[in-house]
Amino acid sequence: MSEDFQFGGAPFPLKFSGRLWKNWWIRGVLSLAMISGFFMVIYLGPTMLILVVMTIQIKCFQEIIDIGYRVYHSYELPWFRTLSWYFLICVNYFFYGETLAEYFGALVQREESLQFLVRYHRFISFTLYLAGFCMFVLSLVKKHYRLQFYMFAWTHVTLLIVVTQSHLVIQNLFEGMIWFIVPISIVICNDITAYLFGFFFGRTPLIKLSPKKTWEGFIGGFFGTLVCGFILAYLLAQFQYFVCPVEVNSKTNRFTADCEPSDIFVMQQYTFPFAVQNILTWKTVNLYPYQIHSVVLSTFASLIGPFGGFFASGFKRAFQIKDFADTIPGHGGIMDRFDCQYLMATFTHVYIASFIRGPNPSKVLQQLLVLQPEQQLSIFNTMRDRLRDRGILPPAAM
Repeated sequence: MSEDFQFGGAPFPLKFSGRLWKNWWIRGVLSLAMISGFFMVIYLGPTMLILVVMTIQIKCFQEIIDIGYRVYHSYELPWFRTLSWYFLICVNYFFYGETLAEYFGALVQREESLQFLVRYHRFISFTLYLAGFCMFVLSLVKKHYRLQFYMFAWTHVTLLIVVTQSHLVIQNLFEGMIWFIVPISIVICNDITAYLFGFFFGRTPLIKLSPKKTWEGFIGGFFGTLVCGFILAYLLAQFQYFVCPVEVNSKTNRFTADCEPSDIFVMQQYTFPFAVQNILTWKTVNLYPYQIHSVVLSTFASLIGPFGGFFASGFKRAFQIKDFADTIPGHGGIMDRFDCQYLMATFTHVYIASFIRGPNPSKVLQQLLVLQPEQQLSIFNTMRDRLRDRGILPPAAM
């Protein structure tokens, strides 16, 4: 027998085959464990999801900051780590404060202690940032000027990549858990199917930044992701818990998802084009409109999403490191698992804002409730006159 055997179209040394399969099983078992944990967190509800997203964000931030700390030998820089974590706190305070004011304004207005913080939130956030900026300037040391500015920029780019995009994950969650679960799940599905197709059939290199990526894995991942996203969208679109925007119940002060599902989550009948009818022999198909949106999300996740991974690969090659960290055996650091997720979250947020989100009566009502009584009365009179002019209210009404 030859010392090599054919694996995926290329010679593979027998002495390494055991190691390869061992690594495959380690990755597989831990992937199943992470997926199980993901479903458990979903079961525990929005509060736990938010806490997990924040934890992942902090860990990703730490991994990238630690790389800069090691690569640039920043051991003697005064206040570098302290300022990095201080800016993380400032940016999170700003983003989560904005979310609290936007989605839960009426609830916040009931707490007098929070009204001041909400009213002057942006001024407070800017003041906190200015304090960190001044501390950085005061920490400048002549022999470390260039290195200190390198690390200042490193910290801010990390905040932009990690914190800003993780905030969009939370924003997607509040639009409905389906906008949180499906994008994350199809990225996971793409990662798994692309890995499997590449593992068993891969022979054509895809990109030099990631030598292990193959065209076979890329194409197989695309079709696998389309199927996965389409089926998952169908399953989740049937349940109010997943499709309704996440709001706070003013009586229980708990997150709830209770609403009349919007049109994209109502089954509709679609007619095939005439040419397709001749091929498939049936004329119509019943789908949730969200399933069509899932095709767009899946296409992005499988064709553009991997470029987040390629970007991360280029970053690691630039600094000659294998992984961001060694937190997860066989997978690397947390950031190694979420490089594509952040890009996907940003696309989902932009997609919702561009094609899905319309006027939200709940948000409008929350904003009205925090106005002064005379302002509310003025809006009431204006709305009454408009409705009368349009014939919706009879002239004698009220």
